[in-house]
Amino acid sequence: MRDKELYAKILGVESPWRVTQVDLALEKGEVLVHLIHEEKRPSCPECGRPCSGYDTRPRRWRHLDTCQYRTVLVAQVPRIECPDHGVLQIRVPWSEPGSRFTALFEALVIDWLQEASISAVARLLRLDWGEADRIMARAVARGLARRERSLPQRIGVDETSFQKRHEYVTVVCDQQQGVVVHVADGRGRDCLDDFYKAFDEEQRQAVETVAMDMWAAYIGSTEQYIPGAETKIAFDKFHVAQHLSKAVDKIRRQEHKALVSQGDERLKGSKYLWLQNPDNMSGERWESFESLREGSLKTARAWAIKELAMSLWHYAYRGNARKAWNRWYSWAIRSQLEPIKQVARMVQRHLEGIVTAIVRGVTNARSEGINAKIQWIKYTARGFRNRERFRNAIYFHLGGLDLYPDSASR
Repeated sequence: MRDKELYAKILGVESPWRVTQVDLALEKGEVLVHLIHEEKRPSCPECGRPCSGYDTRPRRWRHLDTCQYRTVLVAQVPRIECPDHGVLQIRVPWSEPGSRFTALFEALVIDWLQEASISAVARLLRLDWGEADRIMARAVARGLARRERSLPQRIGVDETSFQKRHEYVTVVCDQQQGVVVHVADGRGRDCLDDFYKAFDEEQRQAVETVAMDMWAAYIGSTEQYIPGAETKIAFDKFHVAQHLSKAVDKIRRQEHKALVSQGDERLKGSKYLWLQNPDNMSGERWESFESLREGSLKTARAWAIKELAMSLWHYAYRGNARKAWNRWYSWAIRSQLEPIKQVARMVQRHLEGIVTAIVRGVTNARSEGINAKIQWIKYTARGFRNRERFRNAIYFHLGGLDLYPDSASR
């Protein structure tokens, strides 16, 4: 088989395109495959109407390597003049419009980008960083255009840091599918408003739960746009535990400082005993912790209040759960421990959301897991200076999108 026929076969080139010449440029390490279009009246890429030719433009596309040689397709691509759409370039079957790479090469880059950073992929495939980044951006744009626009029934909302100095993005995920469905700059109310407003009343009515932390902007937006939000917003165990653990640690630090001034160092080195989940403690560690937790320390009392709260997540009925938390609130608010009292007031303000999480078994674990993956993406990229690239990276890795060009076979 001659070289022209070989490349025509492996490229899948068919009439009206034809391979006319194959050149090996040893000094450049390239194989140049020349193609020609032979149709007399090419079709308009918009309406499909046969049109007269206007002119041709030289174009080049990077293809999969031939052995150790970079392979480049070269063609004079016709432009047509359509009565309805004006002068347009016809579409080539081996590449997406606007790309300087074949669809198969873009598919290869997409596969590699799912495994390594943009810098690493660019280096290994002999691209510059911008070329690899643009392939990712086109993949995300394709995936978002193909994705069916639907509102998940179980939504998770969380913020994740973009850079230092309290710069955030809001991430909305489908709790059932475990994929990101929306990314917005900042964590203001408008970030979630814009997401909800993209759906009609019937779709918003079908939402079952919205898991989030106790951030007023997210709560207000959900209450405005999700019918029945008062029984759908859920604040999960993780966030309550986080606030209580901070309160316990604050009390420990205050008490330790007071005790040290009196020559008492019994709280020294005990920080993680108070913060660790007892279920994860070894028997030996639990026994060594006994003298502290059974004593008369303020920290021990705060820890007991925290642990009681952590035991109140098994109820099946709203009334029973509400009564149990009201009893807990009564103890916490009378504890004379100001950090615990502050958390108790916060819990009381958001009690219905906590009860919803309990009786519906809702957690924000999916969102927290996605947040951890986002931080890993940011770490492997050594940070992002551009918010659009950060957004694209999140969608690329966590959006569950169909990223590949139509004409590429994986």
